[in-house]
Amino acid sequence: MKDSNSRSPSTGWEKNRISWLSLKLVPGLGNKSILRLLQLFGSPENVVAADLKDLLEAGTRRDEPLRMLAQKRFVRDPEKEWQYLRSKNFHLLCQGDEDYPANLAEISDPPAVLFVSGPLLARDLVSIAVVGSRYASPSGILFAERLSSDLASCGVTIVSGFALGIDSAAHRGALRVKGRTVAVLGSGLDVNYPSINADLRREIGQDGALVTESILGAPPLSGNFPARNRIISGLSLGVVVVEAAERSGSLITARLALEQGREVFAVPGVARSARSKGAHRLIRQGAKLVESAEDVLEEIRPLLRQFPSGSPAPSDKGNELKSPNSSEQTILLKILDGVVKHIDEIAAEVNFSIQKTAALLLELELKGLVCQLPGKYFTAHPQT
Repeated sequence: MKDSNSRSPSTGWEKNRISWLSLKLVPGLGNKSILRLLQLFGSPENVVAADLKDLLEAGTRRDEPLRMLAQKRFVRDPEKEWQYLRSKNFHLLCQGDEDYPANLAEISDPPAVLFVSGPLLARDLVSIAVVGSRYASPSGILFAERLSSDLASCGVTIVSGFALGIDSAAHRGALRVKGRTVAVLGSGLDVNYPSINADLRREIGQDGALVTESILGAPPLSGNFPARNRIISGLSLGVVVVEAAERSGSLITARLALEQGREVFAVPGVARSARSKGAHRLIRQGAKLVESAEDVLEEIRPLLRQFPSGSPAPSDKGNELKSPNSSEQTILLKILDGVVKHIDEIAAEVNFSIQKTAALLLELELKGLVCQLPGKYFTAHPQT
């Protein structure tokens, strides 16, 4: 019996995916050029089918990649690459897909194609990036892990860059409380970098997602990381810099966040430490000082009601925005109807952990069904 993975594409959807993949497999054809071609030709199928004359009239910066595209000279055969991706349970997210991350779609140069391992969920719209030095101090690593755990316990997805140091601590913190985390790579999905993070990679693949715009086999070249950083900030409502030297990739991520209209946070450190200089500079420039997860939540709560146009609220079903989506949420709404209660009192009354109660309350707050008052007191929204 013939292996189904060896068959030629038989559906329009498969042909569409292969066309997107073909654009990524043209040597030297960058993301901005792909976006330009898509704008002019309307679809990846049209771009792949275009002749050289029409491609050259697109006015991209370099002609040689266009010649390679017209001659169908790819890094690897796109159809075989598609079958290999499927065999590894990797998938493509392309501009215009319904499940393309709404936050990322809003930036000026969103990736035309994302290679993804694991699901990206609608709830990941409520994401915070936690980034910092690869050569972090023990106290910085502990803080990043604790901050990420606390945010993840409240239903916030933690985004970071999978590097050693602060990034890895951020991912571990989210996983420790069984929260969501997204790792943005500067290499192909199949490249085991950094190799010491192999176990962490498996954990994220099971309970989160790994994302990159690099094709399979792409090595972690230094030039890939500024582009990766725009995805980290683009996926998130804000970026927290835990430790960073004066010249640091984390500061690039913070700058990109500002350009994208996202919040920037920084954690103060030891006054004379080189690891603290970048974060202290951000604070002097107006970044929100962070001592706990609550400092981050206070800033992003107003943003949570200003979702990008057409995007769902952080529920896995956008049509559930204004109603509870579980019996547990309904229980909380009933006990908060017409009264004000502290989170500790709520958790004790329903016999949930503080972490679970906080996550449920955040979900209800995002739906506009619950109001949080100063001091971690809550009440059902008057309109409910």
